[in-house]
Amino acid sequence: MSTTTILLLLGGALLLIGVVIAVVIAVRKRPEETTSIEDRLAEYSERDAPVTLEELELSASFADRVIYPTIDALSKFVSQFTPEKVMENIQHKLELAENPGNLTPANFLAIRFVAMFVLGGLIFVLMIIAKLPVSRRILFTVVVTALGYFLPVIWLGSKIRHRQGEIVKQLPDTLDLLTICVEAGLGFDQGVQKVVEKQDNELGRSFNRYLQEVRLGKPRREGLQNMSNRAEVPDVTSFIAAIIQADQLGVSMAKILRIQSDQMRIRRRQRAEQKAHQAPIKMLFPMVFLIFPSIFIILLGPAILLLMESGTMGTIF
Repeated sequence: MSTTTILLLLGGALLLIGVVIAVVIAVRKRPEETTSIEDRLAEYSERDAPVTLEELELSASFADRVIYPTIDALSKFVSQFTPEKVMENIQHKLELAENPGNLTPANFLAIRFVAMFVLGGLIFVLMIIAKLPVSRRILFTVVVTALGYFLPVIWLGSKIRHRQGEIVKQLPDTLDLLTICVEAGLGFDQGVQKVVEKQDNELGRSFNRYLQEVRLGKPRREGLQNMSNRAEVPDVTSFIAAIIQADQLGVSMAKILRIQSDQMRIRRRQRAEQKAHQAPIKMLFPMVFLIFPSIFIILLGPAILLLMESGTMGTIF
């Protein structure tokens, strides 16, 4: 493969990455309108001449006029041919990731199809420019098209894992605060409200949504179960199961919270010890393939140069 072909492939790969990022940003739902009616009236009164509908339409951004309507239409079209079970599964995964970008299942499907066709089309054009054989063009096009279809899934999976990891880290401290509030005389929901006021993180937002559901009339058990389903973290599941059981049996909530808080701290220490034991094995590969070769070059490089200059290298080999 020539240097020109390699440069074309490298440039095409960078272009594809940029297109994927642009597609993900473009298909996000536009932010909610926060302008008040008074601000709109004030803006309208400051205009010198009446504004036509065409001028109002052109005053909006390109995304509001073109991108968002196109994506909405594509989302509706794709959702019509998607089974309801698949939509429910996507909705559940979006909830696990805390709905990044306010995406709906239809929007997420639109992202997958747009990324698939855009990446497949670009790599096909790139293969034509590089003048590769037809078999390679077809192979690369199929592989990159499939990659474009699964890239949003990989991105969503990374969001889910990041959120679950944050919840695991925040759970012991949150339970300590909740335990202190309940032991001080507050009820469970009042203690959760204090946690929501004090902590603005993943777990705090999950508790806030639980409170909203309870205020709308859902039973505490159902609200806690929904919170567990939206996290799918084993520690949260065991904690919520203990709270539901204590609520049903009439056991002291403060005692249960104290036990759960101690257990979560023990689990966090065990996870830290496990990672510490795994560290030497994980460090072995970068040391062998990155650090050791550099050390060998630094130590043996001058000696090899001296041997080459003196002509001894030829006699050795």
